[in-house]
Order: sequence, then structure tokens, then C-alpha cells
Amino acid sequence: MSGNDGLELPVADDDLPFDPASVTVEDRDVFDLLEPAVQEWWLEEFGEFVPENEGFFTPPQRGAIPKIHDGTNTLVCAPTGSGKTMSSFLSIINSLYELDRESEEGLENAVYCLYVSPLKSLANDIHRNLEVPLEGIEEIVAERDDDTVMGEIRHAIRHGDTSSYERQQMLEETPHILNTTPETLAILLNSPKFREKLRTVEYVIVDEIHSLAAGKRGTHLSVSLERLEAMAEGDITRIGCSATIEPLSDVAEFLVGCEARSASEERAENPVSREPRPYEIVDARFAREFDMRLECPTDDLINTSREVVQQRFYRMLHEHIQAHTNTIVFTNTRSGAERVLHNLREEFDAYDEGNSGCHHGSLSKEVRQDIEGRLKDGDLDVVTTSTSLELGIDMPHVDLVVQVGSPKSVASLLQRVGRAGHRVGQTVTGRVIALDRDELLECAVMLAKAAEGFVDSVSIPENAQDVAAQHVYGMAIADIRPESELKAILRRAYPYRNYTDEEYESLMRYLTAEYAGLGDRNVYAKVWRDANDPPDGEHHYEEYPVGETLIGKRGRLARVIYMTNIGTIPDSFTCDVSTRGSNEWVGQLDESYLDTLEKGDVFVLGGDHFEYRYRRGSKVYVDRTSARPTVPSWYSERLPLSYDLGREILAFQAELLAHFEAGGPPRVRAWLREFPLDDDSVRAIARLFEHQFRYAGAESISTDERLAIEVVRDRDEYERHYYVHSLYGRQFNDGLSRLLAYRCAQEATANVRVAVADNGFVLSMPLNRKVDIEGIVDDLEPEQVRDDLRAALSGTDLLQRYFRINATRSLMILKRYKGYEKSASQQQVSSEMLLGFAEDLENFAVIEETYREILEDKLDVAEIEDFVGALDAGDIALERQLLDSPTPRTFGLATLSASDVVLAEDESAALQAFHQHVLDEIGEESLRGLSSESDSSHD
Repeated sequence: MSGNDGLELPVADDDLPFDPASVTVEDRDVFDLLEPAVQEWWLEEFGEFVPENEGFFTPPQRGAIPKIHDGTNTLVCAPTGSGKTMSSFLSIINSLYELDRESEEGLENAVYCLYVSPLKSLANDIHRNLEVPLEGIEEIVAERDDDTVMGEIRHAIRHGDTSSYERQQMLEETPHILNTTPETLAILLNSPKFREKLRTVEYVIVDEIHSLAAGKRGTHLSVSLERLEAMAEGDITRIGCSATIEPLSDVAEFLVGCEARSASEERAENPVSREPRPYEIVDARFAREFDMRLECPTDDLINTSREVVQQRFYRMLHEHIQAHTNTIVFTNTRSGAERVLHNLREEFDAYDEGNSGCHHGSLSKEVRQDIEGRLKDGDLDVVTTSTSLELGIDMPHVDLVVQVGSPKSVASLLQRVGRAGHRVGQTVTGRVIALDRDELLECAVMLAKAAEGFVDSVSIPENAQDVAAQHVYGMAIADIRPESELKAILRRAYPYRNYTDEEYESLMRYLTAEYAGLGDRNVYAKVWRDANDPPDGEHHYEEYPVGETLIGKRGRLARVIYMTNIGTIPDSFTCDVSTRGSNEWVGQLDESYLDTLEKGDVFVLGGDHFEYRYRRGSKVYVDRTSARPTVPSWYSERLPLSYDLGREILAFQAELLAHFEAGGPPRVRAWLREFPLDDDSVRAIARLFEHQFRYAGAESISTDERLAIEVVRDRDEYERHYYVHSLYGRQFNDGLSRLLAYRCAQEATANVRVAVADNGFVLSMPLNRKVDIEGIVDDLEPEQVRDDLRAALSGTDLLQRYFRINATRSLMILKRYKGYEKSASQQQVSSEMLLGFAEDLENFAVIEETYREILEDKLDVAEIEDFVGALDAGDIALERQLLDSPTPRTFGLATLSASDVVLAEDESAALQAFHQHVLDEIGEESLRGLSSESDSSHD
């Protein structure tokens, strides 16, 4: 938009925030799409000419606004703070204003735009942000001298906290823009009065779609959108807003769903593939400048005392905070967030309750909202958090994010760091501080890959029977309808695009309670299914063809049951832990911690060791023991390393080895200095691999073409440990370790204990038992992986827990019924009574979904199948070594199994003992060579 481009601006040139003759604006075509009043408001609000944007609009805005204006389904992918959500709303506000102005009667008393977000806090923030443009445009129109009249564009929030009075008001004065959550949308679709208000919907915005697509909340939403599309009066334009995510095409297809097909195509025995609806992608993921760096308090995380490491860490953190306006500190656990804030206040006088705070999901809503508001206003110097501030409100004053430890994926790193520099044109500044050698390596690779534009891929669950059960029941409650129509709606949702007739029939056998014995266990039919061809000749449903199979609801309370029990977020609870025999209460465990526990596993609680024996409902029974722990205390709380990043770490190790073999440690350090690492990080990583190489050779290091396994005989504990260096993340390792432990237990005829981490796992058995680990791995076959892993899951607490979750989601167990509420622990008792019966039923949908979810969504079975296939094909070689002590790359795994590791000081002592053994083996000559590291001139 130059001074000579002929564009008639809505304000005088003298009032413009730039000289129109001196600049060329590249987004004139975008500006031209807007109504004059909207143009004027935009100039007043965002009229600062930003050189890097070459105009008034950010890259995602410039790309998205024309597409949304044309009614094109659009996925907008851009960093936090780049204006992607405003690009959606601006187009829609402009369209509603134009529609209101052109219509004699103005906008209808109905919903035109649905904004769906995963967080209530985000809906509240967007609600406030909508007030600014709507009120601003209204004021501009009111001040004009012409006859332009603008009616009110109403907007409101509808979620679980909305009062009955507010809900009633929305029927009388319906918001034109409605902010809601996936769960509430599903309820609205079955609300007889309000669902009529949704037939006018023309736009749907799904915000933070990256956080929905990978879980069942997203699956639930995708079917709701298809139900909405089926009842809408016209086509709906879908807009997705996402932070950094991959693959974009899959997420876009998840957003838009599949094209409708003809009746003959739907009835075909082998139907043609379903095509996605048309869409466009605005990829502006790397439109902002990032300043990210990895730091470490020392170059020797083994021999530097814990006290010194902590002192240096808090000094570094304090200096960063003091050098910036507002800082967010992310930790990997809620307890870590509390601890960092406490220690900052203890160590430095600069922090108190007035200028610092903590934010995580265990705090009350009031506390969280207070922290959010003060952070948004710039009143807090620092806020510590775990994951709860990764998504959500705009925080314009935050100019630094510090990540303590590894966030486990590039996508998570970029999302968290993106909370800083929230205003357009600001540099996103992030510092990652590693306090552990394994995480140091993870973070180095993560930052390097982020700089290259790498993003971890998201996996979208498919054919989830529990979510399908909810929606089939919901559609049957809403209307009696042909079965073909119901199936077609379900299959147009991306997660069900490949939903087979066999899977559908399995679901219907459950919903119609065809299985004998279900009624005896208070599980009743939820729908009826019948041909519209009654034997008496009387045609009850004349609107449907004779012979068409119809579906309808069963039971007078169907609607109430549905409305009070749907949703996909599982309830959880804490389990009381007691000793067997004496029945002494020793503490509590979070239920999710039990996912990995099997009989014989040892864990630490209150400083003591306990051996897990069994669970009954919400009670866990244990024996006291002096044996070593097999499951770390943080297991259930930390995010797992992403599989894609694990593969990149293996490739990184291969490249590092190549540099080491070509030029030794100086070459490695010179190469590492090309990455965004401080000098302590460079030296620590180089030292780790030099020790590993000198102690056990290159073949002890796993790469993308090699799997290294160490066998260590622990004569003191009379155990044999198999350390498997599979760096593919905890989910993959959990699955592979269960598979190998299942095979090892069969061969050794002994219990096999398993300890799992992100960088590998440990199989432990008595010293007088020995297995051919190479032979067991060689005997694995890709086509047998799923069946073997399923067999290994039978009877586990993991299966019990997920059966309860899926039985509740499938409405087999009701959380709420006739005014009574069943707690998660009561649900667990009910599910354990049903599990044995359900497992004996043929192809029972709820059991099949439980196994599917564990295998596919929790244990990465597809990646394990690919890995086993690569081993079979010789693309990955297996290297086994017998050693006297764990290698440096195994120290983290070894401390999971060290009998004396209870406190952090014990872990440090165990690490130093392992390290000293390695140094003793390397010898004095190598130690003298290592001393040259202190002089950087040698590099």
C-alpha cells in the first residue's frame, strides 16, 4: 500500500502512523477485503508499520484472512503470539458486520461462529479479547456522519461453569459468537432447544488444535463437528489454529473431516477411500525470531557436588530473571515448580509473594486465575510452572522463558519458549538449563533440531470405540434416524475414516446388549435397532423408506444419562498403600503411577522400600523389602520423550562418533560448538562420550543403525542386568520392555523385573538364570508383536485401569445416575467386577478398545513393529557386551536399579561409584589426556 497505489484509506494521510510515500506495503489485498469501519479500527489498534512483516499484518494473518474470507477451510500454524487467532476472528467479525449491514433484519438470534478451545482459561481470554474489536468497531460506526447502522454482535462463553441462569439467557439472547469446549459442544448438540440455535453456524474455530488432535478429546470433537455439519443449514468453514506441529496435512484433514459419499458408495462391501474436504494450510511456524540456548551449571555433573550444582543453578536462574521483565520457569513436575519457587525465595531477597508465584493444575482455580491475571498485567517478575501455562492466555510482558530439564519434544519446547516475546516483532528468548547428563544430551539435540525446523509428529487415535459409543448413543437420543446416516456421519470424522463394518457391528452388539449376561451386571441396552418394516404392515416411520434399518434410544432416562456422563477426560484418584498381614497404612500413590507396576516391582515411599503385591480397587498391598527400586518416583508425572526426537538423538550419536573417530575429543568439542550450547554443556557432552568410547568402545553406543545391550552381573545383589540402550522414549521402551520381559520370563522360568526410562530399559533376573537375549530379540517377528504384547498385558494393573476408563467412557459404568455420583475409586471396583466377564465375551467393543488404546496410544506398538522389522531386515544391528560395571551412557538406567538410591544424595554417591570404576578401567594415561580439556586453545 504505497502512496501511489490508489487505495482510498479510511483515515487522512496525516493521521497514518507512517509515511505512505516512503514504504511499500505487501498486504494491500488483505486490507482491501475489510469493511471500512474494520479497516479504520485495525489501523488504530495495529497501525504500527512492522518492517519484518512488510505491512500491517503478520505472516499468519496475511495468509489466513483472504482464505477465511473466501470460505476456505484453513489450518493456521504459527508460533504463540503471532496473531493467528486474531486472523480468524477478524475475518469472521468482518463477515458478520457485512451481513448485519446488508440484511434489513440484521443478524438472527442464533449462533454464527463457534470457537472451541481445550482450556476454559483460554476461552475466557479470547472472550475478553473479542470485546476490544467489537466495541471499537461499534464506536467507529456510531461516530460516522453517514447513515450506517451496526447492530450488536453478541458473544458469550458456554462451558461447565456456566450457570443455569446464563444458559437460559443464551436461549433468549443467543450469542452470535459462542466460545465453548469440546465437552460442552457435545452436550449442546443434544440440547433440544439450543441445538436449533446451531443450525446457522457458518464458522468453527478450533484453537490449540495440536493439543486436541493427539487425544480422545480431539476424537470426540471431530465427531461433534460432523454432527454439526449434518444439521447445519449451509456449509461450515472450519479454521484450526495451531502452534508448531507435524504433519500439517494430517492435522488439517483431522480438522476438516471427509467428503460425504453417495449411498451406493456407503453400502459397498469394499468402499472407496474417503477424500478429505478441501482445505488450505498457512504454514508460518517459523515466522518469528528465536534466541534459544542450552546452559549447564558445570562441565562435570558427576563429581561436582549436588550442593554446588544447585547453588550455581539458582544463581544462573536469578541472573536471568533480574535481566528480564517477566520470566516463566517451566519444570517437568508440579513438585519441581513448587521447589524452584521456594528455593528462589529462600536464597534471594528479591522474591516474595508480591512479585513471584507458582501455577499448576493441583492449585485451586482461584489461585491459578490470580496468577494468570497478575502475569498478564506484568506484575510478577517470575512464575514457576509445570505444563499448565504451556497453552492459554496472552502474556504480553513475558520476555524470557527458562526450561529446567528436558521438555521431551521439540514441539513442547517451541510451545513453551513461545510464551516469551509475545508481541509481534519481538524475539522469542528461551534458556534451557540441564542438570542431568542424559537430559543434557536430549536438550542439545532438541535445540539443534529446533533450529533446523524439525518438529515431532503427532499421532491421531483411530477408531476409538468408547468415543463412538457416546456419539452413536447421542445421535440416537437426538433423533430416530437411518443407520446408514448415522454410520456416514461417524465415518466422515477423520479418526473414523477407516472404520470397518466389523468394528461397527461389534459396537452395536454392545450398545444393543446382545451379549448374554450383561443385564445381570446392570449393563443395559442403550439403543434399539430395527428394520422399518414391521410384520403387522403398519408403517410407523413414514418419513423413511420401508426396509431401512433405523436406530433409536432406549430408556426414559437416556438423555439425562448421556448429558451427565459424556466426556473423555478420565477421573483419577490416589490409592492407599498398606502392608499385607499387618495392614499398616504407609502412604498414598497416584493411580497413574500404578500403570507401570507389576507384582514384584519395588518402589520408594516415604524413604522406605516396598515390593508391590496386588491391588484391590483403590487399595494397594505391599511388603516391606530391602531390595532395590525398579520404578522411579517421578515415573507418572514427567512427559515421555517423543519417539521422533529419540530417533534424532540416535542419529546425533552416530554423527558424534564419526567426529570422535576422525579427530578425538577436540574434533567433537569443535563440532558441538556449532550448536546453541554454552561451554560447560559442550565439555560435559564431549567428556561423557569420551569416557564411553574408551571404556566400552564405539559398539557400546546405540545409533540409528545399532542397538547396544549391556549385560552386567551384580554379584552383591545376586542379579543379572540387561541394559537395553533404546533411546526411543518411555512409551516405546515400556512396550518393548514388556515384550522382551514376557519372552525372557518364559525362557528363564523366573520373574523378570523391568525398569524403564526414556533412554532405555533394564531387565533384571536372578544371577543363576540366564537368557539368550540376542536370540530372543532375533526371534521377534513384526507380525507377532501386537499379539505377544497383548498377551503380556493380560492381568496387569495397566489393563485394569484402562478398562475402567474405557468402560466409563463407553457408559458401561455410569459416573452419575439418579442423583448419585460414583467416585473414580468406586468406578475401579465396579470395573474389576466386570473385567473377567468382559474378557470372555467375543470381540467385546470395550475390551477391544482398551487393548487398542494401550497398544497404540500408550505403548507405540506401530513403532515397535517397525523397529523389529528393521532388526529382521538387518537395517539395525544388535551389539551385546558383557561388562563388569555399567557404562557412562547407562548410569541413569543403573541408578534406577541401585539398591541404595533413595535420596538425591544416594543417587550422587551411586553415580560417583559407577564413574570411578570407569575411570579406574580407563587408566592414568587417559586421565592425563582428559586434563587438556581445561584449555580451550587446544580445540
